[in-house]
Amino acid sequence: MAKGKKTVFFCQNCGHEESKWLGQCPACREWNTFVEEKVTTGRETKKTGGPVARDAVSRVVALESVSTEEEDRIRTEITELDRVLGGGIVQGSLVLVGGDPGIGKSTLLLQMCQKLAQKEKKILYISGEESLKQIRLRANRMGEFPGNLYLLCETNLEMIRSVIEQLTPDLVVIDSIQTMYHEEVSSAPGSVSQVRESTNVFLQLAKGLNIAIFLVGHVTKEGTVAGPRVLEHMVDTVLYFEGDRHASYRILRGVKNRFGSTNEIGVFEMRKEGLTEVENPSEYMLSGRPENASGSVVACAMEGTRPILMEIQALVCRSNFGMPRRTAAGLDYNRVNLLMAVLEKRVGLPLSDYDAYVNIAGGIRMNEPAADLGVVMAIASSYKNKPVPGDMIVFGEVGLSGEIRAVTMPEQRVAEAKKLGFRTCVLPAVSKKTLGDTGVSEGMKILGVSSISQVLELL
Repeated sequence: MAKGKKTVFFCQNCGHEESKWLGQCPACREWNTFVEEKVTTGRETKKTGGPVARDAVSRVVALESVSTEEEDRIRTEITELDRVLGGGIVQGSLVLVGGDPGIGKSTLLLQMCQKLAQKEKKILYISGEESLKQIRLRANRMGEFPGNLYLLCETNLEMIRSVIEQLTPDLVVIDSIQTMYHEEVSSAPGSVSQVRESTNVFLQLAKGLNIAIFLVGHVTKEGTVAGPRVLEHMVDTVLYFEGDRHASYRILRGVKNRFGSTNEIGVFEMRKEGLTEVENPSEYMLSGRPENASGSVVACAMEGTRPILMEIQALVCRSNFGMPRRTAAGLDYNRVNLLMAVLEKRVGLPLSDYDAYVNIAGGIRMNEPAADLGVVMAIASSYKNKPVPGDMIVFGEVGLSGEIRAVTMPEQRVAEAKKLGFRTCVLPAVSKKTLGDTGVSEGMKILGVSSISQVLELL
């Protein structure tokens, strides 16, 4: 075998490799993402045929013989986390947790380790950023920890591999993947080569030893996990911890999950003793809602199987300049502009000379089309300066012709609104028919609308 070193260029976005620097990556079409790294090259002659070929054939199995039984899951006893994971932790899975600095990634995983250690699971927490004393100080705020939680401060992959193979824990936490390094890779920790090689090592450990491994990943200014995009393709599950670190709430969202749905979210509140589950996010988001204020509407969106009620606020005022200003917080900016154009074209509201500011109270972000009707009513309410009744909830998708289109799971939305004390529900006329004889609408006034002109008549 002949070995040597050469210089190559990696795309930080997708991991594409080139022999020279390029301004634009030919794989992902991103600009100025190539970085220079030195890699070790090798040349070796491999023998083919014989026992190797026979071993490969022996591993081939028929599709019908593959078992379809549910994987055994480990419940973390943190309901919000179990929901996002799809019901618990699958043994042998590799999970990547990303989020902004200080958002609470390490706190959440340490609380998960505490719950699992109390169930007599052997846990190994490996930190490359904090000392043992720092981890202990954070653990003291959370309460008592059993003796089967082990700590290791190390960044050398070979040493970490040997410790995991000797200890054989049930769960391993790596905090963080960007601090790990392999001695055979000459580039610095956190580089594309190191992150990719480190993830590959933990992938082999997770599958080979049937150990669940959680990786903490830093994020870029765009909000994606730092390092090559291939990192997200290698792992089984990708979770993002979202929210403003200056606010008290946090949202855990799954963007990839080979063992469950990616539509579920978990809501937490940051307190002195750590993260606390928010069992009823709707009640939490609606706390402090103003009474008899124009431009305030309560809408309902679905996150997986969970209906979440949110307050949509709008402020419409005449523009002092030739170009009206439009701002959207928590909603898609282009979607808000589209809905304002529909209001102006279909019902004649002269909004072209008005500034519009639309916001979801509480800082949560929603992109479901069912929030369209709430945005339309909030803008019209602020423009006409007529408040929407406080016990009214709305949901529905708005089309370009001004029609109100059906949404999914209206029964769950109405039931959640009824539980929180709402007495009037405005929904698409098509969805009203699907409620049928379910009985969920008893005690509530159900108003089915088919166009935005009917909605404005309610104001």
